[in-house]
Amino acid sequence: MPAPKNVLWRSLLIASAVLLSTALTAPVAPAAPRPSPSPSATPPADMSIVGGARLGRPGTQVNLAAGVPVLPKDVSARSWIVADAESGEVLAAHNAHWRLAPASTLKMLFADTLLPKWPGTTEHRVQPSDLAGIGSGSSMVGVKEDETYTVHDLWLGVFLRSGNDAVHVLAAMNGGVRKTVDEMNEHAEELQALDTYAVSPDGYDAERQVSSAYDLTLIARSGLQKKDFREYASTVTAKFPGETRKNKKGEKVRGSFEIQSTNRLLAGDYDVPVYQGIAGVKNGSTTNAGATFTGVAERNGKVLLVTVMNPQEDEHNQVYKETARLLDWGFEAAGKVEPVGELVPPRGAVRAGARPGPSASPGEAGGTGDGVTAAGPKAVASATAGSGTDGAGVALGIAGGVLALLAGGAFLVNRRWPLPDLVRRRPRP
Repeated sequence: MPAPKNVLWRSLLIASAVLLSTALTAPVAPAAPRPSPSPSATPPADMSIVGGARLGRPGTQVNLAAGVPVLPKDVSARSWIVADAESGEVLAAHNAHWRLAPASTLKMLFADTLLPKWPGTTEHRVQPSDLAGIGSGSSMVGVKEDETYTVHDLWLGVFLRSGNDAVHVLAAMNGGVRKTVDEMNEHAEELQALDTYAVSPDGYDAERQVSSAYDLTLIARSGLQKKDFREYASTVTAKFPGETRKNKKGEKVRGSFEIQSTNRLLAGDYDVPVYQGIAGVKNGSTTNAGATFTGVAERNGKVLLVTVMNPQEDEHNQVYKETARLLDWGFEAAGKVEPVGELVPPRGAVRAGARPGPSASPGEAGGTGDGVTAAGPKAVASATAGSGTDGAGVALGIAGGVLALLAGGAFLVNRRWPLPDLVRRRPRP
């Protein structure tokens, strides 16, 4: 016999109430940001407003006015940003907080997280397990199991050749991929790079692994506070240890081979000249991410950071060409255009209540800790990144002004922050 209608209705109300109560009281796991489902997708209407409300809007954000140059029209990237590395001002942006697959630009976060852990002279003998789990088709520098490498060697492999094999060895030294990725995500949160979620330490395509042009610029800015990060990122060529073999006399010998940076604005290519004043940072490319790139360059005392993600024009080296156009615009617009946002400082700096100031900072960037400059640009011009690197790629001579991240948590403008003077006088290869 069918149940009366009022009994059925009452049952539905009770069931709905139970489901609603369960939904409201159950703990909610934070959802990691997801990449857009397809390359043709449009940016979401609501994005993060870290750094300013305008940076959360879709489309191009710029304050054009009299005397401000017009943005280049031939920029097809899904997302990009132009920022002043010293002041943190965002001069212009396009979908700055769109969460997209980052490819190997994520290695900047990997490096910024792990670089302080070991001196460059630390040696490690590679075990077969160190190289497990490397994605098919990954970029490799040529690390061999049962061979010994210094940490310096491995970081050169990461920065110059974007070697996923070198990344996995360093991750193994750090306690494994899972631990390393957890630390990367913790560091991203500290930097307020809240669009970023790492799944693989090397940037290899993975579900839910995302970042944004804003975050990659923030991460690069943090990494560039570290002297060794700057030197690795600016090195054009280096010698990398080869495989141990027996010579004709039966003696074991180990040679080396040359590696060159895959950053085309740094090393040049047949259709891309070396960019005047370029000083790093990192490039990437995968099927899902397309081409990505973050670059830092200096011109006339002004230091700019530009990130470009996934150009839609299918031309060789398009990501570098668009970066160069945006850098050119930024140098021309600097001092004329009103910013549309800012690069925020790390949370630790906010907690410390730091305010920008004009003096040099303690630590690697040449400060003494009391606001007195310890070394001007001439003093740092003779510093080198270590043996085996291209001499032109390690000279530190540009007196740029950028933020220095201090051990005590302060975040101050450092007028003596040295960018590598690696290509301003270097002829195109």
